[in-house]
Amino acid sequence: MSSIVRILGIDPGLRRTGWGLITAQGSKLSYGDCGVVTSDGDLPLALRLRELFEGIGRIVAAQTPDEVAVEETFVNKDAQATLKLGHARAMALVVPALAGLPVFEYAANLIKKTVAGSGHAEKVQIQAMVRFLLPKAEFRVADAADALAIAITHASHRDAHALRKTHLPEGKRRNLTGQAAAGQGLAGKGFSAAAAARIEAALAKQV
Repeated sequence: MSSIVRILGIDPGLRRTGWGLITAQGSKLSYGDCGVVTSDGDLPLALRLRELFEGIGRIVAAQTPDEVAVEETFVNKDAQATLKLGHARAMALVVPALAGLPVFEYAANLIKKTVAGSGHAEKVQIQAMVRFLLPKAEFRVADAADALAIAITHASHRDAHALRKTHLPEGKRRNLTGQAAAGQGLAGKGFSAAAAARIEAALAKQV
């Protein structure tokens, strides 16, 4: 019998970052949970990114995924919007990486093709197929549905050899809590004590 894998899909966005948790056992997919992490648009960029960093950290700690999938940046004609999306995507990549989780990346057209059968599928088609593939899924915003679609895509492609994956080897995975106790945590790597405490608190449950 195939082992059960918990997959967290993340749809990066500076205003709203969607997330969706599914479990996969062979070809069987089951809905876990989903939602969004938001940032305050009135805050400076650095503080908005901190909100995303800490929010994603809480999700990773609470949902305990085995693997994480993130949508690749879609470059459009609005350079400023693309840059902001890149900032949010960086948070989606670095948080699970700090927790020692394998992180996979998927292009938007591959996600659409995997879930809806067409690389040019509309959002309404994606949402309909997510509901079909995960009958118990409950989502109120498109960002959460997109995140579930990303997780579904990873479940379908996770065994492919061509995937790009980033993870820390077993012997090098950080135990942030243990490092902090020994005085060798993030505070000793250029972070202020307050910032290190916030980061370590957000990720403590994962390690």
